[in-house]
Amino acid sequence: MFTQFITILILVSIVGCILYGRRLIKTEKVDAVFGNPERAKGGTHWIIVGSSAILLVWLYYSWDIAKGFYPKSANELCQVAKVNESLLGLKYQFPIEEREFKSTSIIKIENKNLSKISNEIQVSQQLNSQQKTILVGFVNKTSQLIPLLTNENLMEMDTKIKIKEMTDELRLLSSNFQKKDYPFETPDEKSARQIAVSEQGDWGIIKVQAGTGSIENTIEVPLIAATDRGLKFQAAAEELTIINDKFFKLRNHNPQFKNSIKQLKEDIKAYRKDLSDAEEIASNYAKDIVKIARRIEFASIYPPSALNEMQNAIVEFDNLQKAEQGGLRFVDIFLFPAGTIVSSGTSCSEQGSGRWLPKPSDTLNKFILMSKPSVGYKNIPLLWIDMMDVSKIVGFILPDWIADILPGEYPVHSSDGVVKQNFKGKVLKVVTGDFKLFKIPVPYGHIWDSFLRVFLGLVFGILIGVPLGLFMGLNRFAKGFFDPLIELYRPVPPLAWAPLIISVLGIDNTGKVFLLFMVSLSIMIISARAGASGTQLSKIHAAHSLGASKKQILRYVIFPNSLPEILTGIRVAVGMCWGTLVAAEFLAGTTGIGFVENVAKKYFQYEVIWITIFIMGMLGLLFDVTLRKIIDKTIPWRGKG
Repeated sequence: MFTQFITILILVSIVGCILYGRRLIKTEKVDAVFGNPERAKGGTHWIIVGSSAILLVWLYYSWDIAKGFYPKSANELCQVAKVNESLLGLKYQFPIEEREFKSTSIIKIENKNLSKISNEIQVSQQLNSQQKTILVGFVNKTSQLIPLLTNENLMEMDTKIKIKEMTDELRLLSSNFQKKDYPFETPDEKSARQIAVSEQGDWGIIKVQAGTGSIENTIEVPLIAATDRGLKFQAAAEELTIINDKFFKLRNHNPQFKNSIKQLKEDIKAYRKDLSDAEEIASNYAKDIVKIARRIEFASIYPPSALNEMQNAIVEFDNLQKAEQGGLRFVDIFLFPAGTIVSSGTSCSEQGSGRWLPKPSDTLNKFILMSKPSVGYKNIPLLWIDMMDVSKIVGFILPDWIADILPGEYPVHSSDGVVKQNFKGKVLKVVTGDFKLFKIPVPYGHIWDSFLRVFLGLVFGILIGVPLGLFMGLNRFAKGFFDPLIELYRPVPPLAWAPLIISVLGIDNTGKVFLLFMVSLSIMIISARAGASGTQLSKIHAAHSLGASKKQILRYVIFPNSLPEILTGIRVAVGMCWGTLVAAEFLAGTTGIGFVENVAKKYFQYEVIWITIFIMGMLGLLFDVTLRKIIDKTIPWRGKG
C-alpha cells in the first residue's frame, strides 16, 4: 500500500511540477542577461522533478512497483518458471524453439567427427597401413550404428508404447489444465497448503530472529503457490517433471544396435590391449572412436517421425500455458524490466535488475530495523541516543596529569583495609571521570562514528593547514621549507598510507582520524596558499597607504581574499575524507558505515550495501549544503567583483 501511494504521489509530482514550470516560463520575466548567475537561482520544482524521476526509476527497475501493485506476481511467475523449466528439456529435443530435432543435430555432429577422424587416420604418417585399415573399419562400424537408431522398422514396440504413454500423459495434462478446479485439491490438501503459504512469508519479507534481534535473510521469492493460478502451474510443473524424467531415461536401443555396439566395444578393447607402448597413436585413435560410439549410445536418437505426436502434444500444452497466464504475461513484460523470475530446481530467484537493485520498501524496512537499538547491525544501531553521565565527558576532556602535579601523595589503604580519600585522590577521580553527576543524551552508532571521524579529521586539517598555507603564501622560508614535504606525501593515495597508519596507531579512532587529517591537511594548505598568493597587489598597496599594520593587512585584506579558495578547499576535502574513511573502515574497524558495507558485501546483503551508499551520499550532501550556506554568508561578494 505504501509503495502504491508513493508511486502515485511521484507521478503526480512530476506531472504537476512540469506543468507549473512550463506555465512559469511563459509568465516569468527574466531581466538578467545570459551568463548572469541570477538566471540559475530558484527552480525548486525542477529539483522535485529530478529527484522524483530518480526515485521512480529505482522503484521501476527494482520491481518494487510490481511488488506494490501485484504482490503475488512473483509467486505466480515462480510457478510459471517451474513449468517453463520442465518444458525446456522436452522442447530442446524438437524443432520448437530450436531449428532442428536434437537427434538431427547429434547425428550431424557425430558424422562430422567420424569423417574428421577417418581423414586424420588415412593421412597420418605415424600409422602403418594395417593400423589404418583396422581403425577406418572401426570408424565405419561406428557410423553404421546411427542407421540402426533412425530406422523406424527396427524400433522396439516397448519404446513406441512408452512414447505413446508420455504423449497421452501430455494430452491429459492439457485437458486437465483447462479445467477451472485443476489440480483437484481436497479440502484437507487446500487447508494444509494455506497454512504452508502463511508460514512461508511474502515476497521480499525481512524477518528478525526472536530473542537475538538479528536480521534473518530476506525471502527472495516464495515457493509454494499462493494463488489458484499459481497452484495450477505448480501442479502442471510437477507432472511435467515426471514426464521429463521418463523421456530422458528412455533410450531407443533395439537388439541389433545393442549387439553392434557391444561387439564394437569388445573389438576395440581387444585391439588396444594387443598394442605395444610404441603404438600409442593408434591406441588414442581407437579410444576416440569409442568415445564417439558412447556418445551415440547415450544420445536420444529416434527415427525422424517417431516423436511427431509427442511434439504436437508439447506444442499444444505450451500454447495453453501461455494463454492461461493471461494478464500475468503483461505484468512480466511491463513491470519486470531487464529480467524476470526464474526457476532452478525447487527454488526460484529474481534474475535481472531486481536481484542486485534492492526494492525501496525492503531497503526502508531494513534501515528502520538497523536503526533500532534492539536490532541494529552487529548489535550496534545506525544512529541512536544514549544517556551518558557528564562525568565521562569531564574525564575525557581533563588530562590525568592535573592530579599528578598536585602536592602530596595519593591515599594508601589502612591496616583495616579501608582507603580514605584525600584531596589529591578526589581530584584524580574527577579528572578520570570516576564519579556520578547527571546524564545527558549523546548520539552513538555507526553513522555517528563515521561522522565524528570525518569531522575531527577535517577540523584538525583546517586548524593546522589554513595557517600554514597562509604562512607559505606570504613567507619565502616557509614556502621553501614546507613545500617539498607537502608535495612529497600529497600525490600518494590515502590507501597507501592506511595500512602503515593503522598498524602504528591501531584500529581505533586515532588511526582513522589521523589518516583523514593527512588527507585534509594537504588540500587546506594548497587552498590557503593559493588564496594568499593570489591577493591583488593593488589592495595590499592601498592598505599600506592607509597606514594598516601587517596584522591588519592579514586580517582585513589577505584572509578575506583567501576565503573563497579556503572554503572551496574544504568542500573538496570533505569528499576526499569520506572516500578515505570508507576505505579505512574497510581495512580495519568494528563500527562505521564502511565497516557495515564491508560485512554486507561478504554476505551479499544488497539492501544494506545500498543503505550505506545512501547514508554516505546524504552525509556528504549535508556537509556540502552546510558549506554552501557558510560560503553565502561569509563571502557574499564572490563572483560580483
